[in-house]
Amino acid sequence: MSNVILKNLTKIYDKKVIIDNVNLEIKNKEFIVLVGASGCGKSTILRMIAGLEKITAGEILIGDKKVNDIPPKDRDIAFVFQSYALYPHMTVRENIAFGLKMRKTDKKIIEQKVQEAAEILDLTEYLDRKPKQLSGGQRQRVALGRAIVRNPKVFLMDEPLSNLDAKLRVQMRAEIKKLHQKLKTTFIYVTHDQTEALTMGDRIVVLNNGVIQQVDKPEEIYNNPQNTFVAGFIGSPQMNFIDARINGTNLEFGGVQINGYGHLFDVRELTVGIRPEKMVCPQGEIKMSVDIEMTELLGSEKIVYFNIGNNRCSAKVPPEFLSDGKLELAFNKEDLYLFDKATGERIS
Repeated sequence: MSNVILKNLTKIYDKKVIIDNVNLEIKNKEFIVLVGASGCGKSTILRMIAGLEKITAGEILIGDKKVNDIPPKDRDIAFVFQSYALYPHMTVRENIAFGLKMRKTDKKIIEQKVQEAAEILDLTEYLDRKPKQLSGGQRQRVALGRAIVRNPKVFLMDEPLSNLDAKLRVQMRAEIKKLHQKLKTTFIYVTHDQTEALTMGDRIVVLNNGVIQQVDKPEEIYNNPQNTFVAGFIGSPQMNFIDARINGTNLEFGGVQINGYGHLFDVRELTVGIRPEKMVCPQGEIKMSVDIEMTELLGSEKIVYFNIGNNRCSAKVPPEFLSDGKLELAFNKEDLYLFDKATGERIS
């Protein structure tokens, strides 16, 4: 079993709480993604699982075995860092085999494992090259190969694609997902890129200031965010947030009134959220005209920016959309998300 359990995990640096009482169960063979802005604590959690960072309080279990006091080399994990950390004077073959040699593994077994890893990662023809003769994507695959040959219970990956260009990142996302399917082991992947999180994870853990905001499947994270942080962090462009209020049974914002909100009589000030792709619907029942501030053409779609009251908003429209300075919005009541303005929590 290669499940990983975090119980009340806490990390404090110089009296500052970095990780605040995190509880998480990562299932055997699951691909889970920790996502959040820089400094939210996701890499710290990964390093604590690896044993590279001491924990202040709580427990870490790998395969149902408590590993708090077990050194990194004995935790049966493999860590793939943001930098490739390859030895420049060694060949690809030697880099992949290095960890096994340090463990004094039999030479025949080393050769067999290196060949298997090279085949999985399409590196066979590069085994005798030095890292400087490889592209960024190939170097990243060598770093993955070095982890694969150890046959660990758990793979830990700390933003492994951040040094690649956009095209290579897309390619390597697919490569890592295929690798997970082939190896059938547990992957814990850290990124600040919400596109990586949505496309790669079986589940996503959204972190903010060392606190888990939501853990769920990608589609649930996107369609049912539990608060404004999750709603705003996941999605590109981010969800529109508009100041609103309840007046009797009506929801009021941007000059429109929508009936049917009498059950929220005790909430006066709130925030309405709506995804940019839901702002211009052919059958939208709620109409609003806004002044366009700017547009961005992204090839298959165009992003239009405008204000509703004091709130900066955007909408996705077809690329052929032509502007006369005005945009006619049309959206539906069921596409609105309501959040408590004071706490940011979702209101049912």
